[in-house]
Amino acid sequence: MPWTLLLPVMLLAVSPASPGAPARATPLAHTFSIVARDSVTGDLGVAVQSHYFSVGPIVPWAEAGVGAVATQSLVLVDYGPNGLDLMRSGMTARQALDSLLRADAHNEGRQVAMVDARGGVAAYTGRACIPDAGHQRGAQYSVQANLMANDRIWSAMAKAYEGTAGDLAERLLAALDAAQQAGGDIRGRQSAAIVVVKARSSGKPWADRLFDLRVEDSPEPLQELRRLVRLRRAYNLEDAGDNAIAEKRPEEALRHYEAAMRLAPDVVELQFWAAVSMYTNGRQQEALPLFRKVFAQEARWVPLVERLPKADLFPADPKQIAEVQAQATKGAKW
Repeated sequence: MPWTLLLPVMLLAVSPASPGAPARATPLAHTFSIVARDSVTGDLGVAVQSHYFSVGPIVPWAEAGVGAVATQSLVLVDYGPNGLDLMRSGMTARQALDSLLRADAHNEGRQVAMVDARGGVAAYTGRACIPDAGHQRGAQYSVQANLMANDRIWSAMAKAYEGTAGDLAERLLAALDAAQQAGGDIRGRQSAAIVVVKARSSGKPWADRLFDLRVEDSPEPLQELRRLVRLRRAYNLEDAGDNAIAEKRPEEALRHYEAAMRLAPDVVELQFWAAVSMYTNGRQQEALPLFRKVFAQEARWVPLVERLPKADLFPADPKQIAEVQAQATKGAKW
């Protein structure tokens, strides 16, 4: 059947989870993506870029201790949550994907990849996916793409993923960068997303997500996604510092705050908390110039100093509070 005749049929695909349900529109999330399990840590992740607005809620799905899914092309979003449900019940990635494909009367337009918590991988590219389209499975990962500028995209992604050092997030981003450099989506680019979860579930899903970031609409979504990943790393360090403060481990907190500040030197708040931690841990002479730098950039932080003693984050000593606030630029308003 010619593509022009097939498209309306596939846009009215019925969800396999709801036999007999009224037909409904299917998102046209043509894209490139990667699903993977880190063989060292066991972390699971999926990353994607597309010329489709807000691809993050559509394509990537992941759950700690279960697996990761990318559902794309003429998308049936159900493959994401239902694939995780089946893998959680004990199915391998292959079994889960095969089960869902059998239940989908219009699977010829789907492109789906899954990786399970044991590293099993499954991928499918339907015959009606818009060319260039294809996928490549590797050791505990799969790369897939459709509506691409050429047929070299997925092999470039695989090569980049295998050849990049670093944690799972860094390797996923490298695969996306390689796809774009090889030609990418023939329509251009608009949105991107990354989800990375821990190897094992803690029972607290919000605590198991190492990265859950989206770029909804941007002329350079991969550049913006990398910026957000850098900030997430910095704020993860800040969170670790906050936890160390709460548990009365000030020296450890200081290490985390300083590392966060170095990773994101453009974020004034990270500098402020590093300065607070320095000052309260016997490094006042290092802290004062940093306070001065913070206050020069954003005077709004000056009055916050006097509020910190109530939370036991700064000495309740008027002289010390005054010393720090005196670092504000003369005449600054707050």
